[in-house]
Amino acid sequence: MPIILPVKDKNPKIPDDCFIAENATIVGDVSMGNQCSVWFNAVIRGDVYYIKIGNKVNVQDGAVIHCTYQKYPTHIGNNVSIGHNAIVHGCTIHDNVLIGMGSIVMDNCIVHSNSIIAAGAVLTQNTVVESGSIYAGTPAKKIKDISPELTSGEIDRIANNYVKYSGWFKK
Repeated sequence: MPIILPVKDKNPKIPDDCFIAENATIVGDVSMGNQCSVWFNAVIRGDVYYIKIGNKVNVQDGAVIHCTYQKYPTHIGNNVSIGHNAIVHGCTIHDNVLIGMGSIVMDNCIVHSNSIIAAGAVLTQNTVVESGSIYAGTPAKKIKDISPELTSGEIDRIANNYVKYSGWFKK
């Protein structure tokens, strides 16, 4: 069974159509939209501030979503993929975004819609990612614009695939 716990009388709100892996952890003031999935060993900690997650968001294996005590909550839009072992902390991720494997998005960052954060990238505090762009490196910088084909070919494809994959585990 996944660990789903209240913290200070705040219970996670998880729709019935979401998939939560049996060893995932979701605690505190967390609200999730429809068709979300939280995969093996992922942690979503809404203990020190709130976390709002939109529809069709997948939080892949080992990823961590957290916030900063009473200062930076975490907002995640719709159709977002958070890659394996990524860290998303006290920031805002808009719609149609891919956060690559092992990347780090730090406090008060804003990732605008239709963007990709490359695997292993580090968005340092207060970074603002332009809509329709790819950011990579440490610290992450814009490396190019995204074509509409890349948006549908990668961002949409991965989000849709994770809805499909989660169906394999639902009883």
